[in-house]
Amino acid sequence: MSPDDIGASTVRRVTTVLIPFLMICYLVSFIDRVNVGFAAFQMNKDIGLTPAVFGLGGGLFFISYFLFEVPSNLAMKRFGARKWIARIMLSWGLVSACTALVTGPNSFYVVRFLLGAAEAGFFPGVILYLTQWFPAATRGRIVSLFYVAVPLSSFVGSPISAALLQMDGIGGLYGWQWLFLIEASPAVLLALFTYFWLPDTPNDATWLTAAQKQWLSTTLEAERKGSSAGGAPVREGRTWRIMFHPQVLLLSLVYAGTSAASNGLSLWQPQILKSFGLSTTQTGWLNAIPFAVASVMMIWWGGVSDRRRERVWTTALPLALSACALGAGMLTKELVPAMLFMVLTLVGTYAFKGPFWALSTERLGPAASAAGLAQINAVGNLAGFAGTYLIGVIREQTGSFALALTPILALQVVGFLLLIASNRKKTGAAFEPQENM
Repeated sequence: MSPDDIGASTVRRVTTVLIPFLMICYLVSFIDRVNVGFAAFQMNKDIGLTPAVFGLGGGLFFISYFLFEVPSNLAMKRFGARKWIARIMLSWGLVSACTALVTGPNSFYVVRFLLGAAEAGFFPGVILYLTQWFPAATRGRIVSLFYVAVPLSSFVGSPISAALLQMDGIGGLYGWQWLFLIEASPAVLLALFTYFWLPDTPNDATWLTAAQKQWLSTTLEAERKGSSAGGAPVREGRTWRIMFHPQVLLLSLVYAGTSAASNGLSLWQPQILKSFGLSTTQTGWLNAIPFAVASVMMIWWGGVSDRRRERVWTTALPLALSACALGAGMLTKELVPAMLFMVLTLVGTYAFKGPFWALSTERLGPAASAAGLAQINAVGNLAGFAGTYLIGVIREQTGSFALALTPILALQVVGFLLLIASNRKKTGAAFEPQENM
């Protein structure tokens, strides 16, 4: 068998074994993160949460996520993916279940803060993990396949969450309490499975042949040597130097707009749709549509990025689409055009992810990936906090969801401009490796 055949069979094997499982884990995590958007239909009234309080509580998730993101990724590098990812899943499942116990604003704040701390590190940890299994040329499609769990979580979770709310009064519990208890249980079960099954490295994978392990080891080692020789702008150094490297900060700002959009819309979109006079069940099904379309387009666009071997424009164009559609959607007051622009906004938001994270891993290089990827995701989720909170505040003050979405639109425009500007400077001194790193 030729090296190309071995390489193709290795990538196929790793993809079919790891990606579906990791997708399920991320799908469950995102359901547990955003199901509060549906719970709000009942919970906000039952325990007295105003839009501003709900927005702040929802956003506190991202504050703790930001604080614990880099330490979590460094801990995974030390303890191994199997143990650390299992720990993350177990803790977020237990904390998510505890959301059923909240009784007012303060307990809501505490639980959301703890949920962010519990889940911190899962996404950048998996991205780091994937760089140990997949060559750089395949990562646009691979990251898209993994990340499709996010829009799928809303596609799957929206009607389920709406249905669970109908359990109101059973066993003396509110429907929103049943929602949190039932939807948290898969995370706990998956944590146990992860601990006993997920291999830390390709050498631990009993389902790879010796030839496949050798090909993967040789290919990834060649990429590491290329990065250490100057192939990546960010190279190994102290953690804080990596975190505040200009390239890492630039990528963080680019990511901020789309992170604010995906997180903000996941949390608030059910209430935006319901403002058109829909029932809870109708809202659940309609909310699923934009995420279903985004899931398909996300996988297709990640493949386009890999085939073209181009990362910057395949990242920038979806970001531009998302910003334009969000801006147009803010000007409409009819359900059908609003749905169309929601679809386009989320298509752009999620199609951006695969090429962007492939671009990030290539610019960071293996040595800087643990701290760099975590920092990018942490800053992006800090923008998620700002966006989620500001949506609640502006909505409460003005009564307008259109005005409430303005900060997210501004972040997306800034991200697009920074990305294009960085590409134009790529051949200049600003992108030369810094020897004092």
